[in-house]
Amino acid sequence: MQQTESEQFDKDPLIPLHNIPNCKLPTLLSFTNFLFKTAKEDRRNSSLERAKTTMEKRSFSELLIEIKELVTEVSSLAQYSETQREILAEFEILVEKLVPILDGLMDNIIKFKDHPPVRKAVESLGSELKRAKALLKTQETKSFIKQVEDVVHDLGRSLGLVLLASLEVSTDLKDKIGVLHKDLMNTSEIEVEEEIQEEKRVCFGIDEVSLQIKCGDDEQLKFALLELNELIGDKRVSSEWITDEGVIPILFNRLCSSNSENRLCIVQLLRRLASDNADNKEKMADVGFLSAVVKSLVRDEEERKEAVGLLLDLSDIQSVRRRLGRIQGCIVMLVALLNGDDLVASHHAGKLLNALSNNTQNALHMAEAGYFKPLVQYLNEGSDMSKILMATALSRMELTDQSRASLGEDGAIEPLVRMFSIGKLEAKLSALSALQNLSNLTENVHRLISSGIVASLLQLLFSVTSVLMTLREPASLILAKIAESESILVNSDVAQQMLSLLNLTSPVIQNHLLQALNSIASHSRAGKVRRKMKEHGAIQLLLPFLMETNIKIRSSALNLLYTLSKDLPEELTEQLGETYIKTIINIISSSTFDSEKAAAVGILSHLPISDKKLTDMLKKANLVPIMVSILTSRSEVSKETTCWLEESVTGLLIRFTNPSDKKLQLYSAEQGVIPLLVKLLSSGSPVTKCRAATSLAQLSQNSSSLSKSRKSRWSCVPPPADGFCEVHNGYCFVKSTFCLVKAGAVSPIIQILEGKEREADEAALSALRHSWAMKCGKTEAIA
Repeated sequence: MQQTESEQFDKDPLIPLHNIPNCKLPTLLSFTNFLFKTAKEDRRNSSLERAKTTMEKRSFSELLIEIKELVTEVSSLAQYSETQREILAEFEILVEKLVPILDGLMDNIIKFKDHPPVRKAVESLGSELKRAKALLKTQETKSFIKQVEDVVHDLGRSLGLVLLASLEVSTDLKDKIGVLHKDLMNTSEIEVEEEIQEEKRVCFGIDEVSLQIKCGDDEQLKFALLELNELIGDKRVSSEWITDEGVIPILFNRLCSSNSENRLCIVQLLRRLASDNADNKEKMADVGFLSAVVKSLVRDEEERKEAVGLLLDLSDIQSVRRRLGRIQGCIVMLVALLNGDDLVASHHAGKLLNALSNNTQNALHMAEAGYFKPLVQYLNEGSDMSKILMATALSRMELTDQSRASLGEDGAIEPLVRMFSIGKLEAKLSALSALQNLSNLTENVHRLISSGIVASLLQLLFSVTSVLMTLREPASLILAKIAESESILVNSDVAQQMLSLLNLTSPVIQNHLLQALNSIASHSRAGKVRRKMKEHGAIQLLLPFLMETNIKIRSSALNLLYTLSKDLPEELTEQLGETYIKTIINIISSSTFDSEKAAAVGILSHLPISDKKLTDMLKKANLVPIMVSILTSRSEVSKETTCWLEESVTGLLIRFTNPSDKKLQLYSAEQGVIPLLVKLLSSGSPVTKCRAATSLAQLSQNSSSLSKSRKSRWSCVPPPADGFCEVHNGYCFVKSTFCLVKAGAVSPIIQILEGKEREADEAALSALRHSWAMKCGKTEAIA
């Protein structure tokens, strides 16, 4: 039976055409197709063979490293692909799962050294990864999804070969290979949704795309955008068509009214169009269009990232940079993106902010939004007017401590100090005001001291030049803030220089200098400085300020006197004299400020207890009842001030509980001192507890001698039974015998000894020792 042309060709495709009788055109076409197919397969086989040969030349460890690098490349290409994101996201996850398997093979490399089947299986896996890499780079639009799926299946088959060949690996590694193999082989061919979308998109022609983009609903717009993206990508529409159809204005118009999915597609399309040519960018420079894109900066993460990328692409146009700075909220949103978690969006936002910072107003807006680097750059490199503008704005900003820290870290202190030191009057004033705002943070104070500004500030305060007088107040305020840092002690003569300025300045500057001197003298390492201040007549210089009607200056002078009085009790009495002691007593009795009372009482508590004349003076001034009243009826004040006041009062009460003067003790007890001291044993600071226990110990030294015998001289009037004290074997009363048992002091004293604070232990033990001098054996029963 005679064979047909097709049958002859199929049996032997290489038979010469002239040997086939009645050879016709279909046979010729069939032969041509076969040649193309054969050539294509030959090329692919040749490419794979070359890759295979390259792999075979490597050691097994090098092969595994190469394949691991391929996994990284393929994963990266899938992650940053601009098309088919949903499909490629799943593909990326599957590919990433190869990494721990490759690591496991590397750990078992000795077992595979002489095992060719494993090597061949791994080489097959490498070949498929190279095919995946090539596919992701080209991304042919029509059959791309199917090709990705083929690669996934081929990877699964290669991984299956690895599983079969790897008989000697651990069970855990086998399980990992098996799970991934199953995932790769079970991947669905094409999701139903993708099929539907593809079918709908095929139906779209160019005219239909244009129409649906203009007036289609969200669903129609979705497929029109996808088709337009392919038309542009395949160069099937020209720039003239984009212009004639008004595509760019239409896209911006739809951006304002579309759902989130379509907005993302629109912004991506606009980025693509912007990258095609400069004319498209110019069409997007309209302020209305830019405003629409700026709104996308606060939407979904992907939309934000694409929107800031689009604005960055457009920012090489000067008019765009100018207009963006004027769009309300644009810079604030860019700063938020800069500080966000999305690395790509943050990078683009940073580059865009840098481009916008060429305008000084934009730099100021950035600073107000918390991004200070452009402002600091102007302070360092800008014109004189730009520097003044930035410094003035900085002085007026309401800064948080975090903002102050950022400015200090970004280097704002040094250029401002230079402006103050060498600039003209306006530059000096703006720099000082800015530094005043920044100096509220301790870290910035350290930077100020390191910059050497202290000498410049003092030089300004000593200046008599009239044009510089307006700078002296802010300079003295900064000096007061700097003095709070112990680092100022590196300037050894600064305190003496300030003292010499006290009587040469205005009240505001005087107050700042007094505050600065008190801060310096209060530092723990300032003993030498305090000694020098006293040698230079600081006490005599300060005393007249106690007569001041200006309460701020008087309070600051009192605080400094209190600090200096700790070290010179003997000298202080002579220097104060009766006049100033009465002034201090008057402040205690009449001031409405607890901090003033605390400082004044503290000064008196530092004077020698042995000075009987002073004790009489204080008693005549009714200081004891005044102090009791201060602590029992004080208004709500800060915890710090309360603590200071209690410590000062208990320190001075030690003078009025002197055991050598029973009359003075009786006087103090009658004024209600003992209940107050007992209360402070439980509620005061460690220093307060120590001083209160000391006073009670002094009082208890005379309890035994003051307690009345059990036998009463008047048998017809027996003493009350509850007055008898077993400790003192007599009748005790709080006000007359100072009995700590009757006063209820024993329990809080024992609590002090049982507590964690050790400062008051000695005084507490002393109080108990004197109370139990007569009956020490009954402590446990009484307690």
